[in-house]
Amino acid sequence: MSTVPVQTPGGSYPIHIDAGRLKRLAESIPEDATAIALISNPTVSAYYGELASQALAKTGKRLISIELPDGEAHKDWQTLNLIFDALLQNRLDRKAVLVALGGGVIGDMCGFAAACYMRGVRFVQVPTTLLAQVDSSVGGKTGINHPLGKNMVGAFYQPISVEIDTNVLATLPAREISAGLAEVIKYGLIIDAEFFAWCEQNVEKLRALDPQAITYAIQRSCELKAYVVSQDERESGLRAILNFGHTFGHAIESGLGYGQWLHGEAVGCGMVLAAELSALTHGLSADSVERVRALVAAIGCPVLPPDLGAERWIELMQVDKKTEGGQLRFVTLPEIGQARFEAAPLVAVHRVLENVSIAQT
Repeated sequence: MSTVPVQTPGGSYPIHIDAGRLKRLAESIPEDATAIALISNPTVSAYYGELASQALAKTGKRLISIELPDGEAHKDWQTLNLIFDALLQNRLDRKAVLVALGGGVIGDMCGFAAACYMRGVRFVQVPTTLLAQVDSSVGGKTGINHPLGKNMVGAFYQPISVEIDTNVLATLPAREISAGLAEVIKYGLIIDAEFFAWCEQNVEKLRALDPQAITYAIQRSCELKAYVVSQDERESGLRAILNFGHTFGHAIESGLGYGQWLHGEAVGCGMVLAAELSALTHGLSADSVERVRALVAAIGCPVLPPDLGAERWIELMQVDKKTEGGQLRFVTLPEIGQARFEAAPLVAVHRVLENVSIAQT
């Protein structure tokens, strides 16, 4: 087992990475816990619900299970209230521990529920998708979507541990692996050029879930995210670079309807657009832009976005947490391994979007 420490003002905790970690979930529950709420969805529960329940039962604590509907389309107030209903009906108190067993949607909603219930209870992240393992489970971002914008309602709230079992990846569809790899290569693009080059060299092993390659990719991604989050927990500065590709990506998700594209697919495509924007605003070389496009394609994510229409693109991107005073702000790359976060000239954004329209014809 490898352990990556995360240290933030909101809490310090370990990320445990191991094959078979689900069987040892009891180790993540504090001795003073009065009850455990295992929160998942039917898809994940069918594979791992019983294994997780058996592991948590070893604590001797009262255990309840809460199943939420599956999918990004259900990441909303109505579904969140299902968690509160179950917690209140079962009279869980402030020393209860919530356990998020699932992908990013489950993790975000469980974390937000933990932040709100009785003004804050403890929770554990048990991510079961590659994307959640390398990104959303780490760093304490929690929340739900609003019809007008993705992740616009939420809180920064850290888990007490992140428990990553690499074995669960074997049951993921190939599309989910591709979506997760988009977030993996993002770390190389924004902060570690050598890691990006390693991903280029090992892309086939990563897609095939080679144990050594995928474990290293998860660990390195967690190390890089832990470093960024430790410097800037609440995204007032450095942490914003983790949103590379996300301004375009969130617009794709919102514009098409949540769930039409996986989050990682939208981010992967968004990174290609952000690289093109970087070429216009910061002189990112044509060779580097092509490396981004080629690797996004190689991991199996789309590189050609939907043609939402320039006005609709801008409208959607205006409803983004990174927008300030109505001015669009993007993460851009002067070169691979370096990132900046700043306002982008609207003319350059329009140029990128015009190229999208041309490519669609």
